[in-house]
Amino acid sequence: MILSVVISNSARTSLLRKQQEFATLLAENLNHQIYRRFTLPTIIGYGRIALRNEQQYERLDQVVESTIHGLHVKSLRIYDYAKIVAYASDRKDLGETNMAGMAVTKALNEGKHSFEIESTMSPWVAMFHFDLPAGSFTLRTTYPLRVEQRLGRDVFNEDDQPVMGVLEITQDITADYSSVISLQWLIVLTTMASSFLLFLILVTFIRRSEKALAARMAEKERLERDLHQSEKLASMGRVVSSIAHEIRNPLGIISSSAELLLKRPNTDALTQKILTAIYDEAKRLSKTVHDFLDYARPKAPCKEQVDASMVLDQALGFLEHEFSQRQVRVDRLYEPGLVMAGDKDLLYRAFYNIISNGLQAICGEGHLSIAGLRKDGEIIITFQDSGCGFDTANLDKMLDPFFTTKDDGTGLGLAIVNSIVTSHGGSLQLSNAEGGGAIVRLRFPAV
Repeated sequence: MILSVVISNSARTSLLRKQQEFATLLAENLNHQIYRRFTLPTIIGYGRIALRNEQQYERLDQVVESTIHGLHVKSLRIYDYAKIVAYASDRKDLGETNMAGMAVTKALNEGKHSFEIESTMSPWVAMFHFDLPAGSFTLRTTYPLRVEQRLGRDVFNEDDQPVMGVLEITQDITADYSSVISLQWLIVLTTMASSFLLFLILVTFIRRSEKALAARMAEKERLERDLHQSEKLASMGRVVSSIAHEIRNPLGIISSSAELLLKRPNTDALTQKILTAIYDEAKRLSKTVHDFLDYARPKAPCKEQVDASMVLDQALGFLEHEFSQRQVRVDRLYEPGLVMAGDKDLLYRAFYNIISNGLQAICGEGHLSIAGLRKDGEIIITFQDSGCGFDTANLDKMLDPFFTTKDDGTGLGLAIVNSIVTSHGGSLQLSNAEGGGAIVRLRFPAV
């Protein structure tokens, strides 16, 4: 805005300077025409100049009118040495003695011309008038009338030329000033439009930067989580590896010994009950140790082409008897030929854990649906059960290791599944169905 004001004021100053230069040329031309066509012939013909003589006045009036015709001169006066109006385009001003201002005095005493702009309103008010009335802005030029003394061919020395009187020209520059105002508005509006465009560009850049920064922050947080997870896995791996041999071998002996004693005949009921408890707890503890080992030292997938629909059939076939006992209906909504690159054993374990968790979440009769399809270069497999669903308050923690809502759980089931899925370049998403029940959605890159 400051720049637009400076530029517009500079344009206004330049135009007014041009007007002053034009007014100076007009005054010089009038001075020349009056001296050549009126002063010299009048002195030669009458011996002296007396504008009270009607013939002399008419002759001067003809010279002035022919010179200023079509030049938008509003009024013109000629003052004598006594500062009396000796000639005026409006004859009502003739003989007035109080119309000469400081500019007339300066022209008589110093022989210097001057300019003065008169207006009926301030420039700032004029900015908001789109149709200025005539005479709103006038330029008054005060110019000393001189006797032209030729020093050489077409050469005059202005300082040595005696002053005959003072010429005062008033020109209406309202039309030109309106052009200046239009130019000022053009500059202001162009500057504002450019600033607004620049603002939009900057906002666009800032928003893109914010998005890029947010993406980088999210990536940084993900990398930090992965780093913490890796550190946790490394620490757990070292601890589990050190105790695995100390636990697994005695645990295997306990389990096999209890199983062997259970098969012996003639075992009383109390002893058989105790041996059964020992065998079951040994199996449970063995599964816990295996879960720790699988999560702490995950197996790298051996990538080969695998049909996910066949792996799902295999996992469901293994749990078919348990589905029948619990009276849970299974809806197989997946299409055949869901081929992907992956490890069949690891995928089987991931599918088995999800199906087993869904089966455990169903109390009494219910159903479990498994949908699978190929879409946009991905294989999407969705597991939905009719159980109680996930706790929404803890939904974002369900994939964290050792977090569980079960009394006898280790909190590693879904964490292991997530590890298997991510090792295959996929993603795991947990949510709740609108009608109740949990939804587990897996996405894998298709072959």
